[in-house]
Amino acid sequence: MPPKRFNPFRIPDKLLNDPILTEIIQNYLPRNYNFEIHKTIWRIRCLKARCVALQMPEGLLRFATTLSEIFQRFGSASYKFNDEDPEQEKADDASSEVDIIILGDVTYGACCIDDFTAKALGADLLVHYGHSCLIPIQSLSVLYVFVDIAFDMAHFIDSIKTIFPSNASFALFSTIQFVSSLPAIKKSLQEGGFKIIIPQRLPLSPGELLGCTSPKVSGVDFMVFIGDGRFHLESAMLANPTLPAYLYDPYNKVLTHESYDHALMRTNRRRSIETAQSAQRFGIILGTLGRQGSPPVVHLLQRRIEELGRNFFVILLSEIFPDKLKLFGDKVDAWIQVACPRLSIDWGMEFEKPLLTPYEAAVALGMADGKWSDASPYPTDYYAYDSLGPWTPNHVDNRLNVRVPSLRPSKKSPTACCDHNKCNQ
Repeated sequence: MPPKRFNPFRIPDKLLNDPILTEIIQNYLPRNYNFEIHKTIWRIRCLKARCVALQMPEGLLRFATTLSEIFQRFGSASYKFNDEDPEQEKADDASSEVDIIILGDVTYGACCIDDFTAKALGADLLVHYGHSCLIPIQSLSVLYVFVDIAFDMAHFIDSIKTIFPSNASFALFSTIQFVSSLPAIKKSLQEGGFKIIIPQRLPLSPGELLGCTSPKVSGVDFMVFIGDGRFHLESAMLANPTLPAYLYDPYNKVLTHESYDHALMRTNRRRSIETAQSAQRFGIILGTLGRQGSPPVVHLLQRRIEELGRNFFVILLSEIFPDKLKLFGDKVDAWIQVACPRLSIDWGMEFEKPLLTPYEAAVALGMADGKWSDASPYPTDYYAYDSLGPWTPNHVDNRLNVRVPSLRPSKKSPTACCDHNKCNQ
């Protein structure tokens, strides 16, 4: 009988059922959080990784040292699972130890994936927690761990049934941690008469929201978001200004009706755009927090400003604060930040000079339409494949894999999306 073909994506039973590993997971990690420990260990072993970088948002950092210790112990070939011969591969044990690096810098979202730092530190594998696969990475192997969080779905379903009529229709959203629960919720509520849709805007998962990217929906009475905090929900509220919005916090089990001052937001953003239209000197900020910055978008803005006979300079910043930009004094009339659109939308009025998103800069420079209304809302398409124009990173014109930020337009042909992650495996 020929030997079984090796499948790197099939986790062996000896790993899944290892009693020591099982006990550690149960005792030292929350049981409703899925850190995909077995999958990560198997990926480390398959890659024969000797240096692994862990990156996660601040809310998960309290688990970082525990994860590090687990992977250092069980990712090494020197640890033998319950049915392995301790003498097996003994000669390789000396070089099989795994070094774990914890990347502790702030991580706001999937756009902050820091493969550059991981690669510079010699990592063979980067494990990124809490976000979906948004930026194609080819510089090293990357494993995305969504960290699915189990919550009391029955309480959420009962809350919906209690508050809303059974013939109501609504859109259901969440962050990536709760996306896996949405189909079961939809099925249960539809059996009771509700009409539910789980919208999707590629490349996001069905029902997933980002603070800068969300779908427009129609044909429903309201929308419900499952998650803690308003940040992601506000993105959907911007995209659907006339749709009532509700937030269900799965941690404190509270359902609230949320509102947003669209008129104030539009007034503030128009004021910044109008001021920037007469600017002669622009400061273009390329975000360096992970992969936030998009060199192709910077190149587009550079070319347009040059066409108009105006001046610019480029500055690289990991985070953007009013006091930092004040240091440049009167050398800049308006700023364009190619980092996070919500920085301008939410806090733009805290800056002395206009702080525009790439889209707003496109409006100010005569490249895009800036007329917003309830019928034509402010765009939330920053990472969407169907975005309005090349001032967004994932627009068809910009869908390149840029390995290192460059301030000169790339002449390379587009490269294929990475195949390291096998997100559906």
